[in-house]
Amino acid sequence: MRPGQLIRTRILLAVGLFLTFTMSVMAQVQSQTTTAKEPSTKIVEVEKGEVIYVSGNDLILKMNDGTIRHVVVPESATATVDGKQIGIHDVKVGMKLQKTISTSTTPAMVTKVDTVTGKVFHVVPPLSVTLTLDDGTNQEFKIPKDQKFDVDGQMVDAWGLKPGMKISATKVTETPETIVTQKAKVTGTMPPPPPANIPILFVVLH
Repeated sequence: MRPGQLIRTRILLAVGLFLTFTMSVMAQVQSQTTTAKEPSTKIVEVEKGEVIYVSGNDLILKMNDGTIRHVVVPESATATVDGKQIGIHDVKVGMKLQKTISTSTTPAMVTKVDTVTGKVFHVVPPLSVTLTLDDGTNQEFKIPKDQKFDVDGQMVDAWGLKPGMKISATKVTETPETIVTQKAKVTGTMPPPPPANIPILFVVLH
C-alpha cells in the first residue's frame, strides 16, 4: 500500500485467517458499518444583489460588487421577502435579495467489519483456500501475499492450513471520509414604492 493512501486496512486474526473475497458470499459474510464523526467546521457566505430583470424563471441580478449574474431559478425555490414566502413568479425588479450559504464540513472515519467462519475444505498454498461455510456450501477465498495464520496459538503460513481446520476470518476496513452539508437561505426586501404624484400649484401674478 502506497504511503499517503487514504484507505487503511487493518487485519484481525480471530482463530486465524484473513481472506480477501474472490466471489460474492454476502449470504455467509456478516458486515457491520459504523461512522465516527469528528467536530465540524462551518463556513457562512453571504451574497447580496438587486433584481434588475426577471422573466419566467430567468433572473438577472446586479451584485454588490458590481458584477451581473444570470440565474435560472427552479419552480420549487422560495425566498423570504419582508417576512413572506414568495416564489420566482413573485419576484419584482428592484427587490434586494440576500443569499446566505452555510457549509458544514465534518471529518469522519467509516469502519466496516466483515467476518466469515468455516472449515477448510481445500487449500492451494499460497494462493487460495476453499471453506465449507455454515450453510454447507463451499466458497473459495484468495489468500493475501505473505499472510500468516494463527492456528491453535501457532503462527503458520498458507502451507500450514489443512483440511478440517475450523477457522474464522475478520477484516476491518477504515476509510476516512469528509461529510459536506450545505444549506442556502434567500431573504430580501420589496422595492421602494414609486414616488407619489405631487400636484403642481400655478400662481398667476397680476
